[in-house]
Amino acid sequence: MLGTLSALLEKGLKFAVEKKFDPVVLVNARLAPDMLPLSRQIQIACDLAKNSSSRLAGLEPPRFEDNESTIEELRTRIARTIDHVKSIPASAIDGSEDRDVKIPLRDGTLDMKGLAFLRSWALPNFYFHVVTTYALLRHNGLEIGKRDFLAM
Repeated sequence: MLGTLSALLEKGLKFAVEKKFDPVVLVNARLAPDMLPLSRQIQIACDLAKNSSSRLAGLEPPRFEDNESTIEELRTRIARTIDHVKSIPASAIDGSEDRDVKIPLRDGTLDMKGLAFLRSWALPNFYFHVVTTYALLRHNGLEIGKRDFLAM
């Protein structure tokens, strides 16, 4: 899905160039005034992927600054995230179903076992931000569909 995000952003950049508007319009796009912009949706999706895989492996996740302001910078963040996730050996995650996972929140810490963390926290949140990114791009006129989302 990270690859899908990168491909969607690439299509968004081409769309902006073809339609002759500044791609930053897409980076800052929101579905509602009180909603986070596309850039933040991507940052959070990347954080969920790198942080969740790290936590399941019993590792401290790397910290990325949230300073991307262009499509190219967002695609670079996605690539860095993919590299990090690929760097975690599968053996480090094997057997993590019962591992204690701590998720820092603004107002405390959420403690879960690995499998519950993956099913109830990591994957639903990750997909929420990926789908929201898709919806933001589609809402702004990018001609994409289910096949683009599923990368078929």
